[in-house]
Amino acid sequence: MNGADTAWILVATGLVLLMTLPGLALFYGGLVRARNVLSVFMHCFAVACLMSVLWLLCGYSIAFGGEDPLWGGLSRAFLAGVDATTVKGTLPEVLFFAFQMTFAIITPALFLGAFAERVGFGFVLLFSALWMLLVYAPVAHWIWGGGFLADGGIFGATGTKDFAGGIVVHETAGLAALVLAVMVGPRKNRTTPPHNPGFVAIGAGLLWVGWFGFNGGSQLAADGGAAMAITVTHLSAATASLTWALWERVKFGRASLVGLVTGTIAGLASITPASGFVGPLEALVIGAVAGVLCQEAVALIRNRIRIDDTLDVFAVHGVGGIFGTVMIAAFGAGSWTAQLGALAIVGVFTVSATWILARLAGLVTPIRVDAETEFNGLDIAAHGERAYDITS
Repeated sequence: MNGADTAWILVATGLVLLMTLPGLALFYGGLVRARNVLSVFMHCFAVACLMSVLWLLCGYSIAFGGEDPLWGGLSRAFLAGVDATTVKGTLPEVLFFAFQMTFAIITPALFLGAFAERVGFGFVLLFSALWMLLVYAPVAHWIWGGGFLADGGIFGATGTKDFAGGIVVHETAGLAALVLAVMVGPRKNRTTPPHNPGFVAIGAGLLWVGWFGFNGGSQLAADGGAAMAITVTHLSAATASLTWALWERVKFGRASLVGLVTGTIAGLASITPASGFVGPLEALVIGAVAGVLCQEAVALIRNRIRIDDTLDVFAVHGVGGIFGTVMIAAFGAGSWTAQLGALAIVGVFTVSATWILARLAGLVTPIRVDAETEFNGLDIAAHGERAYDITS
């Protein structure tokens, strides 16, 4: 057990939780209509609570409990065999559990933005629970837990490289968001602008800072690798923010605050899988491309294909994570076969499993709220509360 490593991952765990609570809640909450902001907060906080309990119950064990190629088993369910003295690498295993728990919280929280303003609270909880245990945890095991996509698996001695979650987090959440947006269908009113761009900017800032724990903490050590991961994370976010704003200026004649900070998230998502394998110059390239690529993906999904992914989860997180995963091979840090193969395998599994789990959850609780509830807003209809007495 290493004291410096332990201290850094304690901090990183708090930073990653900050990304969801309140970072993502504010970012998503500011983007929806005033009558739905509390429902977004409710979804984020409730999912964080539920995923924490389920991670203890069996999620951690499925992801990291053993070395079976497909799943980790149940040997670590309820943290069996783990106490304050149990070690994993240079860390207390209970700290590794807690750090990975924050990833299990934010991944299903990401796809909440795809169906915001029109999905029932019961469905959100039931589907998120099933999805985390049966999609996220197995994929985490395949790549991070010694499964069949990791080093020594089906791609040979050098397996899939995914430093902090381009595939495990962003591809899975992004594809789930796309499937759910198609299944739920579009909102009745798709043209309402964000009700509070200030919330969006504050949330993006919290996500930016929290991402240092997300990527830097994935080194699982207090060393130069963690410092480099934090540095390239920041540079990619900064560059993508600028290129998103510049591309908006070229296309529309003005750059918006919401656009700028959405570019920030695109840069962060894109650097995530590569943050442990590239340097500052590569980070500039990844960020510069991500700001334009993800903005064009938003236009494609929203305006041409006409899928109402409410908060552009797939275009920003899914496309960004996939792009960053491919760039690992482009910069020579991983093999094309392993990177593309893992993207394909995880992609097919995620799409299929998401559709099946959503159908099963829909048999228990309605997926979409009725038209009157959607019109009145989920805050008052589902939770009996208003964010703004005057304007809601």
